[in-house]
Amino acid sequence: MEEKKLDFKSIIGFVLISGVLMWMMYSNAPTKEEQEAKAKQEQVEKEKEEVATKTTTVEPSTTAPVVVNDSIQQAQLKGQLGSFSYSAALPSANGGVTELKSDLLTLKIANKGGYIVNATVNGFDQFEKGSNKTIDLIKENNSHLNLTINTTDNRTLNTKDLFFEPTLTKEGENQVLTMRLKASETQFLEYRYVLKPNDYMMDFAIRSQGLNSVVNASKPADLEWQLKTYRNEKSISYENRYTEMVFEYENGKDDYLSAAKDDDDIVEDVTYVAFKQHLFTSILLTDTPFKTATLKSENLVHDEEIDTLFTKNYVANFPLEFKNGELNYNMNMYYGPSKYDILNSYERNLDEIMPLGWGIFGWINRYVFIPAFGVISGFLPYGLAIVFFTILVRLVMSPVTYKSYVSQAKMKVLRPEIAELNEKYKDNAMKKQQETMKLYSKAGVNPMAGCLPALMQMPVFYALFQFFPSMFDLRQQGFLWADDLSSFDAVYQLPFTIPFYGDHVSLFPILASVAIFFYMKMTTGDQQMSAPTQEGMPDMGKIMKVMLYISPIMMLFFFNNYASGLSLYYFISNLITIGIMLVIKNYIVKEDKIHAKIQENKTKEKKESKFQKKMREMMEQAEAQKAKQNKK
Repeated sequence: MEEKKLDFKSIIGFVLISGVLMWMMYSNAPTKEEQEAKAKQEQVEKEKEEVATKTTTVEPSTTAPVVVNDSIQQAQLKGQLGSFSYSAALPSANGGVTELKSDLLTLKIANKGGYIVNATVNGFDQFEKGSNKTIDLIKENNSHLNLTINTTDNRTLNTKDLFFEPTLTKEGENQVLTMRLKASETQFLEYRYVLKPNDYMMDFAIRSQGLNSVVNASKPADLEWQLKTYRNEKSISYENRYTEMVFEYENGKDDYLSAAKDDDDIVEDVTYVAFKQHLFTSILLTDTPFKTATLKSENLVHDEEIDTLFTKNYVANFPLEFKNGELNYNMNMYYGPSKYDILNSYERNLDEIMPLGWGIFGWINRYVFIPAFGVISGFLPYGLAIVFFTILVRLVMSPVTYKSYVSQAKMKVLRPEIAELNEKYKDNAMKKQQETMKLYSKAGVNPMAGCLPALMQMPVFYALFQFFPSMFDLRQQGFLWADDLSSFDAVYQLPFTIPFYGDHVSLFPILASVAIFFYMKMTTGDQQMSAPTQEGMPDMGKIMKVMLYISPIMMLFFFNNYASGLSLYYFISNLITIGIMLVIKNYIVKEDKIHAKIQENKTKEKKESKFQKKMREMMEQAEAQKAKQNKK
């Protein structure tokens, strides 16, 4: 192929074309005045963008409203009045937020959706004290509040996708933020937030004005509140165990969804819903009960080594009824500690959010343990307060311990005679039972007396089991080697994980297990374990021997991830009980005196009670019937 060469005519053509292009660029260049005007325009646009996106931190006026973003009114599209349809390309659609802050709470409310996008509980650290990680109940899109509205032109609007106009004012010491979703200046949907100083409870209202012709009031607006709860404590398994949705319905009844698995429910006349996170909680309350509520709780912890960020996903849906074509709901929001004193102070049944136990167990916690511990912890550090509290509880229960030990001592004294009866009537179980009951009656011994004191202690035992996990005051309070009495007291981190035990070694559960072993050793004893077994009955001696070793091991595994304050209580409690029993055994109750008293009782004529008489007659009839059958 012939090679093309650059000739003289081509060079002249390139030069002419270049000259024409340079002349066109020069003639179209902006003048100095035009350049200055353009720079001004760019500066104005930049300032508008900064105003729309920045967080409001100015002190609000006490007399006139402060419009945080003037440009938001430009977002309404002419010709779409009443549709709430905003252009995402306009200056208002850039995700601006308004901040409300008090000593207790820091809240950020977004223009888009008009709901809280950040809720920080001030003054507390995440995981451990001094971590400098704040307690953020809401952050990074883990929550939303959405109102679904049906329009007269058969469309469905979701407020979380639309942009509100914020106005921040002050009423006395209260900060008031009004978020309006406008169809016009006189037609709007409004969210109103009122943050008060030194209060975790905030006023919240949803109302509308002039929307009769815009919304389809025959269908309720659907309010959806959702929260994906962040983990805030050291042990995700322990925290998740007490993370649950609690609600009040039908004039004061309360209930909850399962904390262990996915759960849901539909309830009527709901007055509050609490998204509880063990030691912190988020609550939505209403003055006008929600006609119905659809509640869902999803457990997000399936593998504790992998699922370490979130605990639960909560969703609550409430239909909001229109009255005369408008919405008007006065509500409250609470973001703060799950602390009994604070929740109870609102006098709205919020103390039911605390897992204090049902019936008598909750009563003991509310009216005995919480006030008593509050007084003690008022002048002692929390670790010493638990020790002092434990001593007080054991001293109050010492008469029960005394009764139990005396009953055991009486049974021990009678054991040789019972063994003789067992041998004498080994071929006649009915007669053996009759003679044994006669012996008990003559000696003035109740074989059930040892069980009754133990049953009396059960309500106290269970109440305390619920008390310590509910005590917010123990959070990140140290004692000895434990740096957080509301969590486990790890003294050694294992390089592996033991099923049902964990990846660490907690010391207080070990000490409590050792104390339980010696306590059970004292209360059972070799003689009691080797007691003769009734025919047809299980060998209680062997069962108790097995329980002597199983109970401490169960304690060791079960409490390794529990609050160290609870393990500390059981350790001190068993030490004190062992001490009390040693005093009773060595200085108060003497077996020779008990034996003498029993022998004295045998010589006395004792009137048979109606119950004893009835039992004796029933046994005699049964024996006679058996003898009659044997003759046949």
